[in-house]
Amino acid sequence: MKTIAGNARPLLIGSLPVEDHDEALELVLRYTPEIPSWAQLPRHGIEKMIPQFMPGMPGGVLTEDKAYVDTAAADFEEALLAFYQEYVDVAEGGADADASRFRLTPETAPGFFTLSDWLARTETPPKLVKGQVTGPITFCTGLKDQDGRAILFDDQLKDAAVKLLALKAAWQVRKLAAEGRDVIVFIDEPALAGFGSSELISVSREDVRACLDEVVEAIHGEGGLAGIHVCANTDWSLILESALDVVNFDAYAYFDRFILYDQALRSYLDSGRILAWGLVPTLNAEDIAREDADSLKAQWDRQVQGLAGLGISEETVVARSLITPSCGMGALSRDQALKVLETTRALADKIAGGP
Repeated sequence: MKTIAGNARPLLIGSLPVEDHDEALELVLRYTPEIPSWAQLPRHGIEKMIPQFMPGMPGGVLTEDKAYVDTAAADFEEALLAFYQEYVDVAEGGADADASRFRLTPETAPGFFTLSDWLARTETPPKLVKGQVTGPITFCTGLKDQDGRAILFDDQLKDAAVKLLALKAAWQVRKLAAEGRDVIVFIDEPALAGFGSSELISVSREDVRACLDEVVEAIHGEGGLAGIHVCANTDWSLILESALDVVNFDAYAYFDRFILYDQALRSYLDSGRILAWGLVPTLNAEDIAREDADSLKAQWDRQVQGLAGLGISEETVVARSLITPSCGMGALSRDQALKVLETTRALADKIAGGP
């Protein structure tokens, strides 16, 4: 298993509330230069979680107003067969992924290409970069068919969607990995906060695990590291017992629930994998305004003591940790986002023992 050092380095999650990708990259490089990432800018409609990764989905219909899968279209069966043929060709190496539906494009993911262009021209490229893909459960609950039914509950559409996301994640690893650089691709899964709720009551643990595993395996198959971001709370044993390399959780609001999975947590850290602590709040304006690096460092210290009670040393925790905002910042004001960015950087420095 490939591992990386955490060492409390700062990392960003997904989105920023700006409109220009050069500006977004400048912010990324200012505050998280050790592990730069490409940003989603949801002020552009195509860069929201479903539309950005939907192109290539058989039967997919994407307009300015909505995105759905039309299984009633006359050519749907033909489109589905073409999808699977192309999937096999690309997955088995017989076709060029760069010319396939499984690539990202400058029209759908301009942030990816802004980062790629910078990596190609910078004189001191980083050793680790971050990509991202919408998680299969989030994608399949958010994308509906023409009758308004989530494709998660159609085995054929779900399978196609998972394969689409898996190869788009793998494609990112291939494109970003150069000069010995490691790549983490985060699987963004806010919908897993609802696992076990009425919306997902018929979805089994095994179903969720199979969907995640297929994406993780595609990332690993290209030599990448697979991370996951889950908003709020979930069944963390499902995540910690998987093959994921980096687990990002909302440590600001949900640490007390996360630590309940003590056995799975110890095993996860013992295997050399990484926790990405979402310690800097993003979801509540009052929290953003109130907290700073000092108050959050005090919270970190209390949480580390909690882990010490499980027999996990502070040295191990720091070595196996990254520091992040609790969620993406696309819905924040610019001033709020800047406060979160500044606090994330300062907090990471304090934890790592920097200035």
